[in-house]
Amino acid sequence: MNFIKTQVEDHIFHIMLDRGKSNAMHIEMIQELTEAIERANDDPAIEGLILSGKENFFTSGLDLITLYQYDEVQMQNFWTAFISLLHKLVAFPKPSVSAITGHSPAGGCVMAICCDYRLMADGEFIIGLNEVPVGIIVPESIFKLYSFWLGEGTAYRSLLEGKLFKPSEAKEIGLVDEVVAFNRIQNLAMRKIKSLTQFEKNAWRTSKLNFRAHLIAEFEKDQTETIRQVLEQWWRPSTRAILKTIIENLTQKKA
Repeated sequence: MNFIKTQVEDHIFHIMLDRGKSNAMHIEMIQELTEAIERANDDPAIEGLILSGKENFFTSGLDLITLYQYDEVQMQNFWTAFISLLHKLVAFPKPSVSAITGHSPAGGCVMAICCDYRLMADGEFIIGLNEVPVGIIVPESIFKLYSFWLGEGTAYRSLLEGKLFKPSEAKEIGLVDEVVAFNRIQNLAMRKIKSLTQFEKNAWRTSKLNFRAHLIAEFEKDQTETIRQVLEQWWRPSTRAILKTIIENLTQKKA
């Protein structure tokens, strides 16, 4: 594993995102995350999953700098892999907690809200889905995931505006469950997941999958047309222009 770290502690599987300063995601990172989640799912000794980032960043979302250079086949493979990863997280039958250790826009927010419980570090951080202003089409499955926590009206308005939220605002609308100090987030995530794993396992897991049945079904649909729409928009000159401006700004900040 080059872009994530994993460890098992007291039957809890920890996945820590570890790629550069902001944990931006490219296809290799997506593949490693998928492999780790499959391992956590398949190992009967694993009772739950904690997904976390590093100080100041959970993940900034998709690595636009790298993805901008992908060709059509690479982009097709990326989106197929990303939606498959979300499906595995949404349908993960055991308890899952996200420790949102900092900024978590776009793809970072999507990953975090796949989990059953979400703790976010207090501070000048943002979370939410801002794809539309960037020129990226939001798949219906991700709208359904956002709506699962926010309700359809709030999700609809927030997505079309590309609205990003501060931690306290995110808690107020149900996007996160708790806002805590960064130095307490791992301990509290562990405490929360241990409280969830104390219940009778079959009853808890079956209930979770029942409650998520419609959401899981969205990710199990044939995604061919969805990915076609996303990719068609990705290659539009208007989107490429927006992405180029974003990338130039990001590059200048890194310099």
